[in-house]
Amino acid sequence: MKKGKLFVFSAPSGTGKTTIVRYLLNILPELKFSVSATTRKARANEKHGEDYFFITEEEFKKKIENNEFIEWGEFYDYYYGTLRDVVEKDLNEGKNILLELDVKGALEIKKQYPDAVTIFIAPPSMEELRNRLAKRNTETEEDFRKRILRAEMELGFKEKFDYLVVNDELERAKKEAKEIILKEIER
Repeated sequence: MKKGKLFVFSAPSGTGKTTIVRYLLNILPELKFSVSATTRKARANEKHGEDYFFITEEEFKKKIENNEFIEWGEFYDYYYGTLRDVVEKDLNEGKNILLELDVKGALEIKKQYPDAVTIFIAPPSMEELRNRLAKRNTETEEDFRKRILRAEMELGFKEKFDYLVVNDELERAKKEAKEIILKEIER
């Protein structure tokens, strides 16, 4: 059986990455979303094993010690990580896996899985990204400032990715991402 491919999407907050990823998962049955583990509590609409594996901080730290994560990080006081056994099992079964990660996590995956296909979704400009985040109006001024600083840092790594998709027009960006996936699956 042919081994599956690993696709990793990364982008600063507010670029439309999640919208593009959801679109791809909806129209490409050959893609499977890899569920991450987290220590944060489930939101009202989230299901264990579907949106995330919700585990305690103690369980998470034990998994770190046991090298059970391909990548992990701490964001906004919670831990998030990609479970090695889940990804390995799916890849060995020939499934094409899609991960949605921060830049650090994506680059860590690329180190461990050189054949992984990394795709960076970028905003058309920092000004446009600021506008998109401001329109959300979902965070304090301090959190907004932190997101902008983080976005600037993340944009500095975009050249390290296999593909760059600029989301200046959502339908075009979705189409471009779909074409990348289909081309890479065919390889």
